[in-house]
Amino acid sequence: MTSDYSTNLTYDQWDLLFPLLPGPKATGRPRTVDLYEVINAILYVLVTSCAWSLLPKTFPPYSTVYYYFRQWKNDGTWKRVHDHLVTWVRVSEDRAPTPSAGALDSQSVPSAVMVSQSVGYDGGKKIKGRKRFTLVDSLGLLVAVKVVAASVPERDGAKQLLSVVHDERERLPRLGLIWVDGGFSGVDFFKTVIDWFVIVLEVVLRPQGAKGFVLLPRHWVVE
Repeated sequence: MTSDYSTNLTYDQWDLLFPLLPGPKATGRPRTVDLYEVINAILYVLVTSCAWSLLPKTFPPYSTVYYYFRQWKNDGTWKRVHDHLVTWVRVSEDRAPTPSAGALDSQSVPSAVMVSQSVGYDGGKKIKGRKRFTLVDSLGLLVAVKVVAASVPERDGAKQLLSVVHDERERLPRLGLIWVDGGFSGVDFFKTVIDWFVIVLEVVLRPQGAKGFVLLPRHWVVE
């Protein structure tokens, strides 16, 4: 049994998560590890950013924990869990299960030394690294994400993200309006989005005369 780390799931949270995890394999050796402890170990790594090999000994062996983390990434378990929990939160907030509108933005972040793929230089923000394009619903819940080199322009990255949304239209049948900031402006781009993705983009402009960082109506949930 692990120690009572603040990163641990509560048992109520575990009761919600457990049915979403893959069951044991029909063949091979029976599962002996406690998945509750595996999940807590994964959360510990995510929150503390410690190396897998430095997991406290009160958790299962780090090789076992990493195996499940990697397996659930490759088989789509993490995404299914995420999508289910987003729906659960929306319904609990008296919203429709799927969003009809969302907000899109990008953030450039420096890349780690060992990262070599999808790395570029964002001249506007003077950052060498990667850029993530994120789409959230009106509650701020993540709908879709696309990670590219920081050098990718806003509109090009947005197209890549919207292509992800387009491929998952069965999951997002109602999505028809997305708020963006002025960095995504462009008549030709907006027309392309309508024609290709059947989605309307609406620019939320900064108030005239505003200086520094300003929370934009509708768009602030993604900033």
